[in-house]
Formats: sequence, structure tokens, C-alpha cells
Amino acid sequence: MNFALIPSPTTSVWHLGPFPIRAYALCIIAGMVAATLLMEQRLRHRGVAPWVSLDIVVWAVPSGIIGARIYHLITSPQDYFGAGGEPIRAFYIWEGGLGIWGAVAGGAVGAWIAARQIGLPLSVFADALAPALPVAQAIGRFGNWFNNELYGKVTTLPWGLQVHEMDSSNPGHATMIDGEPVTRPDLYHPTFLYEAIWDLGAAGLVWALDRKFKFGKGRAFALYIMAYTAGRTWIEMLRTDEANHFFGIRLNVFTAIILFVASAIYFVVVRGPREYVVPVDAPETAPEPAAESDVSKVDVTGGEETGRAMPTAYQVVSEKQFLDYQRTGILAPVAAAAPAVVEPPAVVETPAVEEETEPEAEPVTAEPEAAPEPEPVAAVEETAPVETEPVETEAEPEKSENTAKAEEKAEEKAEAGESVTTPAGAEGDAAEQAGAVRPSDER
Repeated sequence: MNFALIPSPTTSVWHLGPFPIRAYALCIIAGMVAATLLMEQRLRHRGVAPWVSLDIVVWAVPSGIIGARIYHLITSPQDYFGAGGEPIRAFYIWEGGLGIWGAVAGGAVGAWIAARQIGLPLSVFADALAPALPVAQAIGRFGNWFNNELYGKVTTLPWGLQVHEMDSSNPGHATMIDGEPVTRPDLYHPTFLYEAIWDLGAAGLVWALDRKFKFGKGRAFALYIMAYTAGRTWIEMLRTDEANHFFGIRLNVFTAIILFVASAIYFVVVRGPREYVVPVDAPETAPEPAAESDVSKVDVTGGEETGRAMPTAYQVVSEKQFLDYQRTGILAPVAAAAPAVVEPPAVVETPAVEEETEPEAEPVTAEPEAAPEPEPVAAVEETAPVETEPVETEAEPEKSENTAKAEEKAEEKAEAGESVTTPAGAEGDAAEQAGAVRPSDER
């Protein structure tokens, strides 16, 4: 008896009154919750408003479930539409049968619709989801364990899986004989556990590399696809459940290889830094201070500050702009690119051709010019006298006859030594002349 084997549950459904509670559904829901919480944190770190992830989930999850079921029906139609099949069972998703590739494709369509409504680039959502999605897959794989399905080939390894025979007349329960569940005779590879462990490893790998290299433009999601498909290829080859084959190989193996190559090409070709977003109407300048008012600004509603309003759309910015916006609330404009420096064309030096030149003439100093000799004055020709108006000049007043006689007498008396008496009338006349005549001696 192998005590190291992995047992399987004998019950996968419980009833709460008339309502069944299925383990498969609980595992799927638990995976969705875990992925949503992880994605929410990564979206916030990229600038998306809180709980926008829920707006995406309500579109992505239903679309993903529909896509997963459609993929399963396309790849395994014989169980529902072939001979002895029951088409109605195509809607019984609780019985299992959800293809991961259909889930990714359908979920992408739903996420695209939601992203358009929110105004968020799909690549930002995809990169945020990249390490969260494999965590959801790992948790969801335990639903296969409850259903005793999707196990691998027979193995003798210590961790072999014990599988029960499930009762078709009592879905969700193992066949019982004498109160004991019936088990298959051998042990099998626990492929559900292999994939769960691989998925968690892929999530850790994507998270670590994205943290170091800061992938953008959907490259983190492409890395997730590469990591997942690399493990899904070898795990798919261990499974023994019914599936369509091409050239003796299961269809899902071809699908995994094609997706691996496509995502690797995308990862190598597409380049770009991590994308951060801010509201499309983020202010580029600080708001002007409100004018002072006498009106009291007391909040009478009793409500608390709600913070920034929910953005109507988002715009992609650089990491520096995003960090500045988180700190200041202002979106700094992108710095203008420096103008390209145009180098002048290289000048090709050519050998100078020596030309024969005449010797330079010595500078001639100009001698000072001799002063021009005065021209001889030409003889003035006699011309007719020019009549000019007489100029009136002030004539010397003539001496009166009495004055003259008085002067003569004065002179005679002076010579004789007698005193001279000047008549009163002559005094003024003499003063008007060169000056008054003074006697040489006063007595």
C-alpha cells in the first residue's frame, strides 16, 4: 500500500437547501477574486483610479466563461453532439469543460469593451493582469481535483494521484459500494497539481521580471503566455482524457506551440517602457487661489472629502510625469526636444594655386601742395560814380560869436595875469567842447 499517494475528494457538490454549491465553481470564483485583487493593486500603481478593476471584471469574466466553453465544445464536440451525446449538456459548465485558450480570448474581448468605456488603454490592463491570471488558473485547477478529472497517465511515483469512479446517477459524488468509494486500480500523474505549481511559478517569473525591466505595451502579458505555454505543452502530453488529435498529438499541444511562437515574436518586436496613466483632464498648472470672502466655508453637509473625481478617460504619460503628478497633482508638460544640431558640411581643402602677382607698389606720400600765389589785382576800371544817400552826422556845434570873443579876452588876460571871468552863456558851450578850460593858477 502506497501511503505517499495523493487522495481525491469523494464529493464535489453540497446542497444548501435546494441550491447546489459546487467545488468547481468555488475554485473558479476564488481564482477570480485573487486575480482581481492582484490586478487592482497593479492598476493603482500605474495610475488607474481605485476599483476600476471591478468595471473590467464584470465584462471580462462572463465573456471569458463563454469563450472557454465555446473552445471546449469546438475541440471536444463528440461528447455533446456525436452519437449518444446530449446537446443540452453543452450548457452544464459546472461539470467541467472550460478551455483556457477560449477563456483568454473571450476575456480579452470583454476587457476590450470595458477598457473602451473607461478610456483605458488595453495594454495597461493586460500588463497589470499578466501575473494575476496564472494565480487564478492555479486556484481553478483544484476544481478538476474535486471533480476527479483531467489526470495523467499511470505512474509509480510516490505522489501518484488516487482517482475515484464518479456516480453518473448522482453527479458530484463517488460511486459507493458497501459504503466505500470505488477507486481506480492504479495511480496517475496529478496533472492538475503540476499545472497549478507551474502557474504559480509563471506568475512569480512574470512579476519579478516585470518589476526589474518595467515592461510595457503588453509585453508582460506576452511573457505570461510564453511561460504558461512552455509548461502546458509537456503537461498536456501527460493527460489521458479524451481530446482530438492531429498526427497522433493532442490539439492543445499544437495550440500551445503556436501561441508560444506568436507571443515570443510580439515580445521581441514590440518595445516600449511601462505605461502609466493620469486623467485626461489632469491640470497642467496650479489652480489660482480663491479670492477671500467673508462668507464662511463650513461644510454643512457633514460629508467627508471625496478626493479626486473619477476620471472620464486616461492618457498615457512617462514615469517621471506620473510621479510628479502623484506628488503635486499637476501634470508637467513634456519637455520640448532639443533641436537637432546640424553639423556644417565638411570643407574639402584643395591645394592653393600660386598665381603670379605684380609686386606691390610702394606707398607714395603726397607732398603738401604749395599755397596758390595771389592773383594780381586787376586794375579797377573807372566806373560811373554811384550815388549814395548822404549820411547824416551830428555836426559839431559852431561857437557863438560872443563865446569866441570871450575866449580871446580870457587868453589875453591870462597872459597879462588877470583873472578870467567866463560869461554864463559861454560856460555851457565850452563844456560841450573838449572840456572846460581851467586856469593854470588859482588865486
